[in-house]
Amino acid sequence: MTASTVNYLWSIQDVLGQGATACVYKARNKKTGEQVAVKVFNAASYSRSYEVQMREFEMLRKLNHNNIVLLYAVEELASKQKVLVMEYCSGGSLLSLLEEPENAFGLPETEFRIVLQCVVQGMNHLRENGVVHRDIKPGNIMRQVGDDGRSVYKLTDFGAARELNDEEKFLSIYGTEEYLHPDMYERAVLRKPQQKGYGVTVDLWSIGVTFYHAAAGSLPFRPYGGPRKNKSTMYNITTKKPVGSIAGIQRDEDGPIDWGYNFPHSCQLSQGLSGQLVPVLAGILEADQERCWSFDQFFMATTDILKREPIHLFSLMQATASCIYIHHHNTVSMFLEEVASQTGMAVESQQLLYLGHELPLEGNMKVVNLPPTSAAQPLLLLGLGPDTNPAEIPAIPSRFDVMADYRFSKVMVGVVHQFVRTVRTLHAQRELLLQGYYSYMYKTHCYTASYCIFLAPLTPLQIREHLPMYVGGVQQFQNELEHLLIEQAKLAESLANDKSHQKMKMLLEKISAIHQMYRKDRQTGKLGYNDEQIHKFEKIHLSTCMKRMKTLFREDSVKRYKELLATSSTWSRSVCRNPALTTLLKEPHVLWFFKLIYTDSGNQSVSLTQRHFHYVCNGHLNKVGFKARGTNTISLFTL
Repeated sequence: MTASTVNYLWSIQDVLGQGATACVYKARNKKTGEQVAVKVFNAASYSRSYEVQMREFEMLRKLNHNNIVLLYAVEELASKQKVLVMEYCSGGSLLSLLEEPENAFGLPETEFRIVLQCVVQGMNHLRENGVVHRDIKPGNIMRQVGDDGRSVYKLTDFGAARELNDEEKFLSIYGTEEYLHPDMYERAVLRKPQQKGYGVTVDLWSIGVTFYHAAAGSLPFRPYGGPRKNKSTMYNITTKKPVGSIAGIQRDEDGPIDWGYNFPHSCQLSQGLSGQLVPVLAGILEADQERCWSFDQFFMATTDILKREPIHLFSLMQATASCIYIHHHNTVSMFLEEVASQTGMAVESQQLLYLGHELPLEGNMKVVNLPPTSAAQPLLLLGLGPDTNPAEIPAIPSRFDVMADYRFSKVMVGVVHQFVRTVRTLHAQRELLLQGYYSYMYKTHCYTASYCIFLAPLTPLQIREHLPMYVGGVQQFQNELEHLLIEQAKLAESLANDKSHQKMKMLLEKISAIHQMYRKDRQTGKLGYNDEQIHKFEKIHLSTCMKRMKTLFREDSVKRYKELLATSSTWSRSVCRNPALTTLLKEPHVLWFFKLIYTDSGNQSVSLTQRHFHYVCNGHLNKVGFKARGTNTISLFTL
């Protein structure tokens, strides 16, 4: 069955969304075939005053911004019902995106930053036009997907919107209860009489809840049993939360509230971004309107975050990835201080490599001059000594719900997506560890040795007298380094043959297929005998897949990761605290000896038995050989 206006046609089965006063359909232009969204108002909408009915039309005509759904036309059905013809957003809503199992623990950081940018810019346009939305939530943020696959988010549903200046108040109640400001919640949900006025900052509370939901995959304030079943506790959580907290969860009936001052470990935001965002949420998730941030403060803080450049970093000693958010005009000194803040490694102990080469940094150098980085190609952070804090295995959340098979399977798909992401992260960190230590062994210390040779002025006679003290040290360190490189090569081969990530993805596909079958079963309702048996068999299959997944994760990915951490810890101690190397680099006799070799292009004669010494110069590995020409003389040549 279809419906139409003068210029647009749609099927009543193509429902995009439905509310109390209207239904939204996907429609097409009769002449061009262009897809649009049409909002058809129902009989309940006409019970409102004419002023309220016209408000949404007027709001959309007034607003014109890339992050607000565009109004094309206002038309009528044959029954004279008003129809809004609007821009169609093919990506659905932010809520539908968050309901996808892979986003059960929040959006990836890159996608969250797009949400942050689009919502901030859209809200800024509203405030510039003196408009308060009054129903900000993920379901009212639409997603458009461009030709390049990049998302653009747009605010929609201005049925509750009205013009309101910063100093003005309103008394009417609108909004969705999980995202309502506590003052409005008290009157609208708890039905407590009050004559309190509400200002534009009610949108800030809704934005804060929305941002938390997008980052963590769940609501920030959750009483036992859920917000809609335990309304009084929900109100107490939002009004009595400590200053600085951004979440409150009641895990047991009549139990205490666990206050959160950061995002959960399971969320995909880096420490760098979450550290910038938490103060913003703490400022706008404030029930006391006197203490709540103003829109100016909110826009200033979020704009500052969005202007920062992400610099990806991988700490070799800690086996942890970091992302430093910093302004491009800041100095490298400020960048290194932020690295120290996140990693605990003192500035003077930091060494950075990029693509295997040491990165020369000066304190007054600007961040804009740093090379481009990504999660796959970060800066490698080294230290003058190994870090004493062991690397932590990323936390894996255990969210299992057995109330219904459908809900259970949906939760399982979300959990397995989290496992797959963790396995992918562990695999990537193993690669970075191996690449980093390869560069570390072959470059950093050998280059340091060749660089330090310019420091001490000694004569060849003094060298002969002290030669026996360091000849053995050179050979000892070289042998140890060669042994470490052999170990590294074996582990690199093992990593190349590791198929745990592919196996985990196959299990994810099987569990997702079961979830889709359970979704159909839920829609069917009562199952026949045969379908019921199939349903039960698939439940056993689901349990088997979960056991295999947990075993694969624990016995394969985590075990190999721990083994590499233990091995890399040994490498770190050997390379950083090798007694022979430490003594060698501090001996002025050795420094002068290498300077003599390094600077002489002829056949310099010094007293040394046949030895080899490796050094790196300008990123290229060279082997300098010392070939015996007699009992006490050698000639220098390059292999």
